[in-house]
Parts: sequence; structure tokens; C-alpha cells
Amino acid sequence: MITLNYTNCLSEKVQHHGVTKQELTTWEKKFVDIHRKIVQKSQNESLMLGWVKLPYENPEVEKILKMVHQVKPKFDTLLVLGIGGSALGNIALQTALRDKFWNSLSKQQRKGFLKLYVFDNIDPDTAKSLLQHIDIKKTLINVISKAGDTAETLSTFFIFYSHLVKKVGKTNAKKHIIITTGPKTGFLRDLVNKGYSQYDFTIPENVGGRFSVLSPVGLVSAALSGINIKSLLAGAKNMAEYCKVNTEKLTLVQMYENPAFMFALINYLLYQKGKHICVMMPYSDRLYGIADWFRQLWAESLGKEKDNDGNIVNFGPTPVKSLGVTDQHSQLQLYREGPYDKIIVILSVEKFSSTIKIPKFPEEHYLCGHTLNELFKSEEKATVVSLTQANRPNLTITLPKIDEESVGELIYMLELATAYAGELFNIDAFNQPGVVLGKNYTYALLGRKGYEKYLKELSLLE
Repeated sequence: MITLNYTNCLSEKVQHHGVTKQELTTWEKKFVDIHRKIVQKSQNESLMLGWVKLPYENPEVEKILKMVHQVKPKFDTLLVLGIGGSALGNIALQTALRDKFWNSLSKQQRKGFLKLYVFDNIDPDTAKSLLQHIDIKKTLINVISKAGDTAETLSTFFIFYSHLVKKVGKTNAKKHIIITTGPKTGFLRDLVNKGYSQYDFTIPENVGGRFSVLSPVGLVSAALSGINIKSLLAGAKNMAEYCKVNTEKLTLVQMYENPAFMFALINYLLYQKGKHICVMMPYSDRLYGIADWFRQLWAESLGKEKDNDGNIVNFGPTPVKSLGVTDQHSQLQLYREGPYDKIIVILSVEKFSSTIKIPKFPEEHYLCGHTLNELFKSEEKATVVSLTQANRPNLTITLPKIDEESVGELIYMLELATAYAGELFNIDAFNQPGVVLGKNYTYALLGRKGYEKYLKELSLLE
């Protein structure tokens, strides 16, 4: 199991910038109530907690694996078109669990699995470059949007679909298309019904985009690039069982045994002490995508104008991604000596997949004879000690190694922590009204029918 060490967030380590043990104790009974509320909500199909059950109930898995077996011999590349929750999780899984230079490997080296490109923005220069780079005849296109009407995703889909039809014809184009969308309505669901795709996968109605990485949203691209999605879900199940998401029967002391709740609680208590910035700093290139995925999860879930009682609160910790060791040379100065407004979350790996020895050099040097692994871990330890010495709260999440199970555990822990944090802050962690308004303004500017009132609002603001 992955572990959470929050010792360096306690006042005995970082003085008044930390949390006292007495402050933690006062939450023991409240934890039971909060946990019970999450469990009860997850059993209500009309609420947006369907992700809680994905490690147990994921009916599309066998369908995904069957599809992978069928398409592997026919295609070389998978192009994912999505944005936000329909892309960040895909990237996080790929960077964590595949070779850093996966797309440069031969198909034989990839054991027949596909290259993966995730086009998650609408930058026209990137679009042109990608159109020129990929061989569309050997490419599967997975277009992902739960609502089925996401403007950015549909625009890029129309572009690549047009390019595909020119190369293979309209009849054959269908064989290249995978549509992953909501179960009932939306433009993409209409395309599925009209036969535009060879394969389609359903995003559960009660799973929001930023919580959807363990649904077909993330599992399709993961499976096509050779990631063991059953092991990924098994890891998530490990964390769910450890945090007892299937039971309301808890004792007070179990609060300290629940890493998801303790992560949420430490962040919440430090927020009350002015630590409004949460820096996630993985000491692994492979986990940098997880930090990027976490930014959306934490920001979009917890950044809210109103609480559940309708009060204007303007809550929200600001998540920042940083990379060890790289950012010791660009950001650590700020984290250690700048404003006391941050909590640093270290993502640590006990054992790397590779060991690289630093060889002898013609001139004597202290580094020779050590390994990059030793140097890397020494730098991580030095950062933790340096931050603690300067009374900067920091906690460490440690993965025994980077594999499907540990990544599944980490993803589920952070999702569950987000749900707990919503209860602690007394806000709805599953809506995003600020994002929706921006989308409505965009639709109005592009002349979408039914959005005329938003165009009037824009004209008044100019």
C-alpha cells in the first residue's frame, strides 16, 4: 500500500504554522459523521459519487479488453480528443505507467500496443503539426466528452474526421472512430446512434469528468497502450477497502488509519491557518502527470463562491504542480523562504524501476561510484528536511514502486480526499458553475441557438 506521512505538518515540527494534535483529536467524532455521509451519498444513484464504486462496478472493462484484442493488429496510433477530465487522467496514466519515450518505440517494442497522442487544447499550430505528424490511415480516434457537446472536443473531432475521410473514405472512417460519452443525450450520443463509430463506451451518468479516469474515459486509452487496467482497478479497490468506503461502521481511532481523510483534514486545517496554496511535488518524472491531473481535481472541486448553505465564502486552495529535483533549482527558494502560505505535498517512490550507476571519471569526484537513485533520494530528503527546518508544512505520499496497483491506489485516495474536503469546507465538490458560465459565453459568441441572453451579457460587459 501507499502511505501518508503528515508528521511534518504538525506544530511540534513546524511550530505555529502546523496543526496541533489537539486540533486533530477534535475531529475524531466528526470524521465518523463525515465518512458516513460520503458512504450514504455514494449509494444514491442521483448524486455525483458514482466514481466511488468504479473499482467494484465497471461493466465496460471486458468490452474494452475485447476491443483492444480486435484493433491492435490493425492500428499503430491512438489519438485521444478531449479536454480537462477527458484528457488529464489519460495523460497521467500514460506518463506514469508507460516508457517516457513510448511513442518513439517500434511496434514490436510496444508488443503491438498503440502509440498515444492526447490533443487536449485547440491551439491551431498544434493541430496542424499533429495532422502532419500522424499517419491517419493507421490511427484510431477516441473522442471523449461526457456531455457530448464540448465545443473544444467537437471542433477538433470535426477537423480530424474530415482529414480521415479524405484519406480512407466515409465508409471506412467509421472503423477508426471510438466515441466515449454519456449514456443518453448529446451530439456524440447522436453520432453513436447514427453509426459514426465502430466502438462506443459509456461514461456513467453519476461520474463527473474530473473523477472519471477509472471509467472508460481513462481505461480505453490505458488498455490500448498496454496498461493492465484490471490491476489499476484492483489498486483502487485496495484503497477503497482500506478506507472502508463500503461501511458506515467505524470507530473514532480509525480516522488516523484513513489516508484520504487525513490528507483532506491536514489541508483543511492548514487552510484555516493561511496555507491557501497546495504544491504537489513528485520526485519522479513519471508522476508529474498525476500532479497535473490533481490540479484540476482539487481546484475545480474545492474552488467555490458559495457554501452548501448559500453563503458567499469564496473558498478554495490553489493547487500548484512542481517537479523534484528540477524545481529545487527554480521554485524551492520561494517555498522555503517566501510567504507562509503553502503546504508542500511530496510524492515519493521507494524503488525505481531502474538503477543507473555514476561511473568513474578521469578526475576524482565524490559522485563517482554512487547511483542516480542515491542522488535523487538524497535530494528529496534534503528538500523535506530543509522545508521542515524553515517551518514549512510538508507531507509525503510514498509509493512502494510505480505500477498499476500503486497508481490506482493513489488516484482513488486523492479522489476520496477531495470528497472528504468538500464536506470539511461545506461546499459541493461535484459541481463547477464557474466553468459552465464560461462555456455558455463561448457558445453565445459562436452563434449557438438558445444562448442569445449570454451574448447580451457579454455586450454589456465590454
